[in-house]
Amino acid sequence: MTQATRERTILHLWRLVFLIAAIWNLIGGLPGVIAPARMFAQEFGRDLTDPVMVAVCRGAWGTALLYGFGFLMAARDPIRHSGVVLMGGTGKALFALNLAILYLQGWTTDFARVVILGAVGFVALFALYVLWLRRKGYRLI
Repeated sequence: MTQATRERTILHLWRLVFLIAAIWNLIGGLPGVIAPARMFAQEFGRDLTDPVMVAVCRGAWGTALLYGFGFLMAARDPIRHSGVVLMGGTGKALFALNLAILYLQGWTTDFARVVILGAVGFVALFALYVLWLRRKGYRLI
């Protein structure tokens, strides 16, 4: 395998990672925007009835949905859209940390483990992506 072929293969793999990340966020974000109280009940095992908190949760899920569209951009051009990946990865890391704390305190259902593990997996992959970009001499953002 030539160096150029190897580099094209690696770039193709990053595109695939970002496509999967986009699908993950779109599948999670869309139901949260449409029915935030139902998603809250699934994740936390309690009813969400306060209209202000429903709106806040809808906004949080809307952010996840927007990250999904950002990851689609990164899938199309992983080098150009590194800033989107940095923002999305940071958001995933902070969300996973907060959700893990709530999980350890008994405030979430077991469904939260799926969300936490998914986020941690993507954060690890995004960190490898950043290292790859830096090794290749690309500026971030």
